Amino acid sequence: MVEGARAQGVSVGNVEDFRSVTARGVEGSVNGKRILIGNRRLLDEYGISGLKPLDEDLNRLEAKGRTAVLVAVEGEVMGIVAVADAIKPDSKNAIKAMHDLGLRIIMVTGDNERTARAVGDEVGIDEVLAGVLPEGKVDEISKLQERFGQHVAMVGDGINDAPALKQANVGIAIGAGADVAIEASDVTLVSGDLPKVVEAIRLSKATFGKIVQNLFWAFFYNVVAIPIAALGLLHPMIGVIAMTASSLTVIGNSILLKRAKISQDI
Repeated sequence: MVEGARAQGVSVGNVEDFRSVTARGVEGSVNGKRILIGNRRLLDEYGISGLKPLDEDLNRLEAKGRTAVLVAVEGEVMGIVAVADAIKPDSKNAIKAMHDLGLRIIMVTGDNERTARAVGDEVGIDEVLAGVLPEGKVDEISKLQERFGQHVAMVGDGINDAPALKQANVGIAIGAGADVAIEASDVTLVSGDLPKVVEAIRLSKATFGKIVQNLFWAFFYNVVAIPIAALGLLHPMIGVIAMTASSLTVIGNSILLKRAKISQDI
């Protein structure tokens, strides 16, 4: 907002008594005037009236997926500034790839219901939990775990996401995010691209598949060889060769993991 104002030649003064109000907005004084910038809850808490004429504009902007920020100076509403996060071009394909993996995608956000649902509908998200305060994300993850069992993964990158990442069964942090989020996560993606989440899931599935296969071959050799050895029908040298072959089979099968196609169709 500040950069946008400067680009239009608006002079931006020094701010005094600045205060950030969690999940609501900011306040401060500029040139001796008290200024509020935030959502409707912030202005309502300060008892500022005159918001009714702006309802139509607020609804229109939020329906387009914009976050409408109200500006008040000295207790009087001055107008609306609409901001929005640009949806990355590959987001829709990433969500579709997750659906193909049998996953249900839920967005947990502090944005209002109308804005969040507009974004969710655009990219194909299954369920939207809007208006969630930072401290409420942990509770939402806990509720999801009760609904779907202990199979909930969360992707986040902010400081406020850290407790929820820890609560989730699998926390996935974006490498470009806050350090505390990375510390609280189980998986850290180097880049901030959503398709990397799909690749991480595919890689984990492929790795688990290899583990199951390796356990099968290891048990197979032992189940066949141990009874024969117990009956004294297996020459020690044959046993050595069988164990070596078992180890080589596991190693060779693990190397084949490099052939797994984890980035296809994203």
